[in-house]
Amino acid sequence: MRSSHLIITLIALCPGFNSVQAQENPDSISKPFYIEGSYIGDLVSNLNGGIRQGTTYLGLANLKVGVNTLAAGWWKGGEFRINAANTHGGTPSESFVGDFQGVSNIEAGNLTFMYELWYKQTVGNLSLTVGLQDLNSNFAITNNGALFTNSSFGIHPSIADNIPSPIFPLTALGAILQYNYKNKLIWQAAIFDGTPDDFENNPYNTNWNLSGNDGYLAVTEIQILQSLIHGYDGSYKFGAYFHQHCDSTTTEQKNKGFYFVGDQMVYKTLIGGWSLFSQVGLSPKHENKNNYYLSLGVNIKGISQKRSNDEAGIAIAYAGFGQGTRRNETAIELTYLFSANENIRLKPDLQYIIHPAGTEINLPNSFVGSLRIELDF
Repeated sequence: MRSSHLIITLIALCPGFNSVQAQENPDSISKPFYIEGSYIGDLVSNLNGGIRQGTTYLGLANLKVGVNTLAAGWWKGGEFRINAANTHGGTPSESFVGDFQGVSNIEAGNLTFMYELWYKQTVGNLSLTVGLQDLNSNFAITNNGALFTNSSFGIHPSIADNIPSPIFPLTALGAILQYNYKNKLIWQAAIFDGTPDDFENNPYNTNWNLSGNDGYLAVTEIQILQSLIHGYDGSYKFGAYFHQHCDSTTTEQKNKGFYFVGDQMVYKTLIGGWSLFSQVGLSPKHENKNNYYLSLGVNIKGISQKRSNDEAGIAIAYAGFGQGTRRNETAIELTYLFSANENIRLKPDLQYIIHPAGTEINLPNSFVGSLRIELDF
């Protein structure tokens, strides 16, 4: 019966099948085989407030291998990817800040794991991707929010924390159907394992066990890739999700939510411009601790003629809690991305966390400073 519910839900979500993958490396298009490596390191200091003052270092190493079937001379429209990762170092939010949203989007503890393992086939405007995937590689993405270090600007906490979401670091098996209409309108829908095994039971994310009690996560999103301001880049995304699984007592549990993501350039220069972005997340109050989320930010690309690849930005993220005694949390982030060259970037970052809400006690406001290094190989 649950299988039929899953199929019916997918059909209901699907008027067609692909989203534009975020900033694909040209090598993955032009070369038959490619290998890419990257490393991100964060030095994070909780300067005041939170749980306690302190400094820690954490890092993320990533190795990606891919095959393009057309470039390899096999068949058209196929792509295979395998992506392994290692996270190491401290846990600034858990150990020092005590915030709910996460001051570093690479915080995961000490893990070595399979992050992606999938095959994608594209036919015309349609594509199907099957395998181990990150929901946030295709859904709920804000291009301008990617500049920031706080986890909420990558994926709404109302999605990340209310349901077992297949996102970094614990991805899950799933299938994504996508349809691209002339790069003006994109529709996509996905089905994922509803309750993937955690790292305690599946330490390398290579031993996947699909169970009827796991249920499923169904997601759909419509992307409008037409700007509200003529001649300026802009995109608007509207999404919904439904999650169903059985708990330890075999009682069926259901949850759902809606989200919005907007990116809009508002001022253009010869080397870049100013862009605004916003996120909204809504979910039922009685079923979710973080039942609403709002963000707003500005991203400035091309700081000067000499620093044309640099970026700067300021953003605010607000996580609301509709039940219990937990206070609503606000994160304000100011950041600057210094691009030394195409392979080396440095990012000093300041965050002020109002009412850190990651613990059961009320914590004082936290002031956090960090320095990130990004390396591509």
